[in-house]
Amino acid sequence: MWMVIRTKVQLCMLGWICCPLKGVRHFQLTLGYYQIRSGNVKDGSLVACAFSPNGNFFVTGSSSGDLTIWDDKMRCLYNEKAHDLGVTCCDISSNPVSVLSDIENGFKYFQMASCGQDNQIKLWLILFADFLGVELKYKCTLNGHSAPVLACAFSYDGQMLVSGSVDKCVIIYETSTGNTLRTLSQHTRYVTTCAFAPHSHLLATGSMDKTVHIWQLDLKQPSAGNIVETESKVAVEDWSEDDVSAWLCAQDLADFVGLFKMNNIDGKELLNLTKEGLANELKIESLGLRSKILQKIEELRMTMISVSVPVPDEFLCPITRELMKDPVIAADGYSYEREAMEHWISNKRRSSPMTNLPLHSLMLTPNRTLKMAITRWLETQQKC
Repeated sequence: MWMVIRTKVQLCMLGWICCPLKGVRHFQLTLGYYQIRSGNVKDGSLVACAFSPNGNFFVTGSSSGDLTIWDDKMRCLYNEKAHDLGVTCCDISSNPVSVLSDIENGFKYFQMASCGQDNQIKLWLILFADFLGVELKYKCTLNGHSAPVLACAFSYDGQMLVSGSVDKCVIIYETSTGNTLRTLSQHTRYVTTCAFAPHSHLLATGSMDKTVHIWQLDLKQPSAGNIVETESKVAVEDWSEDDVSAWLCAQDLADFVGLFKMNNIDGKELLNLTKEGLANELKIESLGLRSKILQKIEELRMTMISVSVPVPDEFLCPITRELMKDPVIAADGYSYEREAMEHWISNKRRSSPMTNLPLHSLMLTPNRTLKMAITRWLETQQKC
């Protein structure tokens, strides 16, 4: 970007070095960030980082499961093996806490949470002191998720921790006791992000289902779980025409809202749609569009089954924790949803999602036996 300065006063105020060019003074204004230091971890890839509240220290987490504490000069101060299958995210509380055994010394600890592919959340206490260096203490493990945990965040006062997982659930914990305050299951796909609002009683969660939900904390009713859900789940069979329209928009099928409303398609009608009905009654001529709509409806039916009936664990993809449609066998011997495993490999990951060990081959073999078993199970559930 080039700027023109026409007076010496302006030039002096800005403090830039200038050169004359045909009677006009010019300077080049450059805005940006400058790398000042760099460091490396021993094993794995870096997948998480978080600064201490004062900015003097930060923590990194790696796919090999290590937590590393660094100072602002990139000196490694501490390293801890935290999660066997790899760290996924971490967060540091902005408010310090007192530890009973150290109250007389006046030490203050900051809480840190680390999440992993092992479905666990671990709470730690970090002491930052110039004369003692850094001390990391394990506090407890928070359980409740049945799949890898993808996101976590402390509340502004550090008294609560929220987490989101591949199991599609959001869990709010009380950090002082480690107890679960509430489990939220509003999302239909895995939860990828969550955050508490600063100095207010709001919580936001985001998911691969393309939705963001805002939750209101209810601190007056701790026995009810401290959370009031702003939305209630409605069975698909009970969807109104407006609910179907909202679903179409969420599936990138907004062009069909008018057509579906004109034919009075509610939730029950939606689930009963067939390729013949789409062609003959709704007059959708494009075979590709009919196939896309039917695929989305089939995914909706599968979601309904997975919500109402526990799905056998062997039918769930270890990566997405969703019912597999096209299972494949990887070199580690485990079966995965093809799309999920291809995405895993495309991100230059050469390790097993289950064992974290190197994959000696990237070949994916269709698991036809498992696919047939899933198909038979779905047919049985649909008849019930």
